[in-house]
Amino acid sequence: MTAPSLISRLSTRLGRAARDDSGTSTVEFAILFPLVISVMLMSYETSIIMARQFMLDRAMDIAMRGLRLGSWPEITHAEFKEKVCENVPFGLECSDALAIEMVPVSKTTWTMPDGAITCVDRTEEIQPVTTFSQGPDNGLMMVRACMTIDPFFPGVGVGLKLDAAPQDGFYLTSTSFFVNEPGTGG
Repeated sequence: MTAPSLISRLSTRLGRAARDDSGTSTVEFAILFPLVISVMLMSYETSIIMARQFMLDRAMDIAMRGLRLGSWPEITHAEFKEKVCENVPFGLECSDALAIEMVPVSKTTWTMPDGAITCVDRTEEIQPVTTFSQGPDNGLMMVRACMTIDPFFPGVGVGLKLDAAPQDGFYLTSTSFFVNEPGTGG
């Protein structure tokens, strides 16, 4: 067999393979299917995150009513955390994943608390202490809550771009303000 005949046979077969259109839908499927599925999973993940954020905000608002009205003048950190967790639906891992901070805000300087909100670090057994002060009468109070949750699909799109918490979780935060009623402050 000579080299020119080998080259001509090879070019004939390559030309025939190039003109063959069988399997083209498989190539389109292999390229587009992962893209379509990842967009679908990202939209589902986003809706789950938004629902969890809404549930945390709602639970905080319901628990804050008692503080705003002065119904619980001597409430402790653990009691308030329990009140928030009572209102979180669908059994989110609330008590072990929620950190709450209540601090007074100066009405003369309007300076907000320094630093980021303290959240639960699941890699540590002992969690950092957060401030929980009732504040003075007619004092402006800021309450911040941070819940550490896991993404629904951690390896897809939105889960990869979120601010990472220890052990592949991320943080949801909720902030609320109220003014202590006269006679109810600390």
